[in-house]
Amino acid sequence: MDRLCHAAQVRRGIVRLNRRLRQERGDGGLSPNQLGVLGHLHRCGPATPGEVAAAERQRPQSLTRVFAELEADGLITRGPGTEDRRQSVLTLTADGRRALERDMAERDAWLAAALGTLSETEREVLRLAGALMEQLADADVPSVRAGQNTEGVAQDGREQG
Repeated sequence: MDRLCHAAQVRRGIVRLNRRLRQERGDGGLSPNQLGVLGHLHRCGPATPGEVAAAERQRPQSLTRVFAELEADGLITRGPGTEDRRQSVLTLTADGRRALERDMAERDAWLAAALGTLSETEREVLRLAGALMEQLADADVPSVRAGQNTEGVAQDGREQG
């Protein structure tokens, strides 16, 4: 199986599992953008709007409303930067952490039950795959549009050389 076929198979699995995890979320939960912001602040600590947007691969203007909603709901605070007081820094509040944990718990409960249907070896493979997917999500690889050639991959998707 060539790299593009592998990539397509992994993508299909990720998309289907992501769709199922979204279905397992309770009603009235956080939006995907809100989850992304809260999750980033939870993992990385206080950050500027620009840093959060870059990590989420969005423009800061695209998240302006999300930041305002989270702040109005008391899930984040906005304060002055330590180095440049004109720049704001977003911080996760205790309520924000609890909201994120509630949202994650709903999905984690379903996923734990689903993982229980697999063998111990299969669960370990998926745990390792999860760590690798985190690496892929953070990979600094230029975007490739359909039809463009990538190094080592022919136009038809077969590996070269």
